Amino acid sequence: MAKKVVATLKTGKGKEYSKVVTMVKSPKTGAYSFKESIVHNDHVKDAINGKA
Repeated sequence: MAKKVVATLKTGKGKEYSKVVTMVKSPKTGAYSFKESIVHNDHVKDAINGKA
């Protein structure tokens, strides 16, 4: 599935978007999980900081 996402992002207007993977710690169990999102290049820093 990841190959499809990457292939789609490299064509046309897909170059304006990036896939952001952040690590989130659960307050209840303390375990870490990963959150994936596709955001516009202008908003990458906001997505990494958790504002998006």
